[in-house]
Amino acid sequence: MRILLTGGSGMVGRNLQEHPAADKFEILAPRSQELDLLDRKAVSSYMEEKKPDLVIHAAGRVGGIQANMADPVGFLVDNSLMGIHVINEAYKAGVEKCINLASSCMYPRSATNPLSEDQILTGELEPTNEGYALAKITATRLSQYISKVDSTRKYVTLVPCNLYGKYDKFDPAHSHMIPAVIRKIHEAKMAGLSAVDIWGDGEARREFMFVADLASCVFKVIEQMRADVPLLMNVGLGKDHTINEYYRAVADVIGFQGEFEHDLTKPVGMRQKLIDSTRVGSVGWQAKTSLREGIEQTYQYFLKDVINE
Repeated sequence: MRILLTGGSGMVGRNLQEHPAADKFEILAPRSQELDLLDRKAVSSYMEEKKPDLVIHAAGRVGGIQANMADPVGFLVDNSLMGIHVINEAYKAGVEKCINLASSCMYPRSATNPLSEDQILTGELEPTNEGYALAKITATRLSQYISKVDSTRKYVTLVPCNLYGKYDKFDPAHSHMIPAVIRKIHEAKMAGLSAVDIWGDGEARREFMFVADLASCVFKVIEQMRADVPLLMNVGLGKDHTINEYYRAVADVIGFQGEFEHDLTKPVGMRQKLIDSTRVGSVGWQAKTSLREGIEQTYQYFLKDVINE
């Protein structure tokens, strides 16, 4: 099977290519210099030339609260265009199977936790990442529409919880929470600081999954992409932790002995975002990496491949 993987140089894409199951497939992972996903004609030509059997859409402009708030236009426009171009051009080129990777930020800010797939588009989105969420909702709906109007197509959307792991971004201005916290606490330890700041009161809850577990889920779905596989599935752990608990877990791995100080003037986003992963259990998948194990592996990657760059 020939797979076109978008976002192959990103965290999810690189972990997909390094997964043992990747050896079973011919995976095309063009870099942006080879295929500009913002160029519809280029995407169309690539689909027609390469004729993939399946598309995995993992590309996207991503970042944490700071990045989303700084450039909501870019996050909305770029991610919307990428999703529409990849998914719709795959449809027009006759690609029968597609896995679209979405985001749990698509859920309404006031939705009851755990978040189930049928709650999407039932309420107001979280303002701090609304542009990105709208783009992901568009790609998700497009995938569903295609599967609805053409029974020969299976365009599945996976909605992972927050991710972290190898090949993550550790720049505090552009990264998600766990890699940002790893860098912050590592630098605090190296500088001999006695305290580290936490945005807000630290009681907001988040669900973070090691990215290699998402890769295993994607290949599990590919193996079982049959008529009864749900078209929309959350992919997560089924449990969450407070921001304070994540800081303490990272500090424990790194060996930071200082204190934590809360900056109550900073935004914290949604108070809780725990997804219901019951539906993905139908394909026989479950996340296996513990929080400590995932943080340890991510910190070792940071030490070896990030700070020595």
